[in-house]
Amino acid sequence: MAAINELHEIIHFHRKQARLSRMELADLAGVGKTVIYDLEKGKETVKWSTIQAVLTALNVKVKFDSPLIESYEKSAG
Repeated sequence: MAAINELHEIIHFHRKQARLSRMELADLAGVGKTVIYDLEKGKETVKWSTIQAVLTALNVKVKFDSPLIESYEKSAG
């Protein structure tokens, strides 16, 4: 699993593979072009909802994992 500090690399890689400009990705995600730049440069103060929108536009899923996740999923269901 990629560390959180690699998120900027993952976003940049997926954007390039999709052959999207920063502006095109921003439009798809419903965010400003500056947000894409900030994410790709590793800025740490981007809102979680904004990150989710960008990852969704790139078809990247986030998976939470912990020693207790199985117990949590059982209790939430």
